[in-house]
Amino acid sequence: MSSRRSFLKSSAAAGGALALRPLAARAADAQPAAATTRQDVGRAPAPLNILILGGTGFTGPEQVEYAIARGHRVTLFNRNKTRPGQFKGRVAEELIGDLNSDTSALAGKSFDVVIDNPTTLPAWVRNAAQALKGNTKHYMFISTTSVYRDQSQIGIDETSPTTPMPEGVDPYTLDPAHASRYYGALKTRAEQEVEAHYPGINTIIRPCLIVGPLDRTDRFTYWPARIDQGGEVLAPDKPDDPCQFIDSRDLAEWMIRMAEMRAFGLYNAIGPEQPLTIAEMLYGVKAITTAGAQFTWVPWEFLQEQEVRPWRHMTVWQPPYGRTAGYQRRKGEKAIANGLTFRPLAVTAKDTLDWHKTRPPEQQAATLRGEINGLSMAREAEVLAAWKADKR
Repeated sequence: MSSRRSFLKSSAAAGGALALRPLAARAADAQPAAATTRQDVGRAPAPLNILILGGTGFTGPEQVEYAIARGHRVTLFNRNKTRPGQFKGRVAEELIGDLNSDTSALAGKSFDVVIDNPTTLPAWVRNAAQALKGNTKHYMFISTTSVYRDQSQIGIDETSPTTPMPEGVDPYTLDPAHASRYYGALKTRAEQEVEAHYPGINTIIRPCLIVGPLDRTDRFTYWPARIDQGGEVLAPDKPDDPCQFIDSRDLAEWMIRMAEMRAFGLYNAIGPEQPLTIAEMLYGVKAITTAGAQFTWVPWEFLQEQEVRPWRHMTVWQPPYGRTAGYQRRKGEKAIANGLTFRPLAVTAKDTLDWHKTRPPEQQAATLRGEINGLSMAREAEVLAAWKADKR
């Protein structure tokens, strides 16, 4: 691990560079996102007719913005419930439907590329294929590294075994309310649907944790929000525990470039490029604030006793041993060799915090209460007090 001094110096320099360029304007969750101002990203060699399934949630808006900036024609298909009207007048068409029940708006249309962002249930791929099979030259599917069967394996790559559906569970009749229980297996089956309907012309992307502005899960947002409050911050386990994540903008922009190259195949989208520890991440986040937070590292064994859960309460982090030993040590070299790049941690942290501060006050407060993910500040104080009182 690099020294804290050298890491803070490099993070602060990257954070300072942000002042030299305009930060893209972002609206709060409850409002349609404003059009962003981007640096010149260059024009694509040839314009594509792109359909984005979803497109108004988290990664989707970044794909839309980058695709438009590159000169592509973009059509959206979604339920028109998340940020309706966000891209009004800026995309070619906005088709309304539901991958689970009504894909009729796709009938009779053809596209150079289809980007499937929201699919969890394999039936959604099958339903869309009723209209799209034979009517696209390229199908891109966002899957997940959660498809891998053995998360204790260090160095998981695209050839590692995936998770099958459990015996007796029908993925096509499963109640969507229970989908999270079989998330990895459902994504595996959805990948198989993609292969079946679009053989030889598909790209399956398996990202790790996706982070950045517009992320309402608080899985990363919790840390900039909490660290910006200052004071004593509970940090998980050991400073040199590994962590992996990818900025949604890096993922989105790379996918558009992959579409332009007609790059098919299977790719782990894993960041950052160089191994990162949880301490480097937390101190990197601290470097873009002025709150003076101080970290207290509490062993995993004690956190277990206090019912502090990895991923849910200590976001981003998973124990680097046992059944999750490989969770933050997966390989992404194949995607990097095909052009995946990563912006500095300081940029991701600052942009995420800036966006978080545009959210309605109640949503900001909910993050600090750990209502979605993260640990409430009150509970954090209790655990820290208990740790200090412990005699071991």
